[in-house]
Amino acid sequence: MSWQDYYRRRDAIEAVLRHVKRDPAGPLPRTGVFDSDRELILALQYKWSLILGGHLRVQLCETDGDQLDAVTRAWRAAAAAQPTLRAVLDAHLGRFPEAAPVREAELRMLARAAGLAESDDSAEQVTKVGLALESLLLGVPEKARANCPVRRLLMPSA
Repeated sequence: MSWQDYYRRRDAIEAVLRHVKRDPAGPLPRTGVFDSDRELILALQYKWSLILGGHLRVQLCETDGDQLDAVTRAWRAAAAAQPTLRAVLDAHLGRFPEAAPVREAELRMLARAAGLAESDDSAEQVTKVGLALESLLLGVPEKARANCPVRRLLMPSA
């Protein structure tokens, strides 16, 4: 990919996110850069992965040992920084089976970064743990997190 292609794709992604801000679950606009919704969603997922990965690296470097809390802070910071991107992915990602490997890799990254998976756990097990963690991140308000029974099981000292 040339730099010109990179900038065209970047600008198209930003234009899409501006366009869908009011209705992230609505139809995705045509960009002239991506040939299909599938290509656009994969590009959006890649953008999210870069943003989340950056937040994870920062939080894990600054943690006092509570990896689960660091991952929670990272995920929430990434979602707060890119609410439209997160909403578009939540609404559309499931429509594209081609995105499953990337999505599953992200879930495994979350589980491992949080210290919830061992190196000898199967990819399927780690993916399920990551999905459970992400479900908690998507649905549990900040105040309720401290009293979460799953958190207490996973982190008895929490």
